[in-house]
Amino acid sequence: MNIRLILLAGFTTLSFSATVAAQDDDRNTDRTKLMDERVSELMAGRVIKTDISTEKIATLEELLLEEQEELLFPADELYGSNWDTRWVDPFKTGNSDVTFPDSCEIDCSSFLLPITNELRVTSKYGPRRRRMHRGIDLKIQVGDTIRAAFSGKVRIRNFERRGYGNYLVIRHPNGLETVYGHLSGFLVGVNDIVHVGDPIALGGNTGRSTGSHLHFETRFLGQAIDPAEIIDFENGVPHKDLYVFRNVKINGRNTNIYTSSTNQMVYHRVKSGDTLGAIARKYGTTVGELCRLNGLKSTSTLRIGQSIRCSAGGV
Repeated sequence: MNIRLILLAGFTTLSFSATVAAQDDDRNTDRTKLMDERVSELMAGRVIKTDISTEKIATLEELLLEEQEELLFPADELYGSNWDTRWVDPFKTGNSDVTFPDSCEIDCSSFLLPITNELRVTSKYGPRRRRMHRGIDLKIQVGDTIRAAFSGKVRIRNFERRGYGNYLVIRHPNGLETVYGHLSGFLVGVNDIVHVGDPIALGGNTGRSTGSHLHFETRFLGQAIDPAEIIDFENGVPHKDLYVFRNVKINGRNTNIYTSSTNQMVYHRVKSGDTLGAIARKYGTTVGELCRLNGLKSTSTLRIGQSIRCSAGGV
């Protein structure tokens, strides 16, 4: 009897142990499956995240390459291969096969003031003492840092004794060119790539100047445009992020003279044989008015390629 009880107890213990072991195996199997599932999920998540990162990196690389190309060949679609390092107006010599568009949209959103000190305009764009002042003067001290107003590539680094003094011309991917005059020193050279806000020069009082200031111009396809039409100099920001320049038409034909003004001003580019009288008759104005608008005298000698303003607007 005792033996039977002992055997029964042993059998029961073995059965219970076997059952427990089987349950443990099942639990282990379930845990293994769960772990495998979680690992698979994590791996899948990591793969997806890696793919997204790769796409973002690829896109970023494309953007960087595109930006580099734009800076290496700024506004090449507008200026073609015209990279003159002598004249502020790159089309002055007239040797160009560039097609001038009817209009062009300019992205001005990245503009940064070229000076870091308190903003003070000392002279505006327009006729001044028998000359045409084609930029805007900003008060600075000799040695003040001058910055690039937009990213771009330096086209001219030069000296002009009776005009700009030491000056730089930078061409930008948005189609504009900016001119910085009366500098005391240069921090960049021709063909250098600069980014918006980069130090490019030191302010000065060189050339035709009666006091330290920065002469600042904005030009489009060689033509000087009043910077105040593009930039709000009271607040140091663009009037609009996107600005449209339009080719002025005379008798329905393009003149290759551009304006950003809604109240368009008309200009005439001087050709061989032109006189003030002939230009006045063509545009229905007077020699006196042409002289007033351009800071000229009736006896002034006209230069081929010179832009003559023929009206105050309202074309």
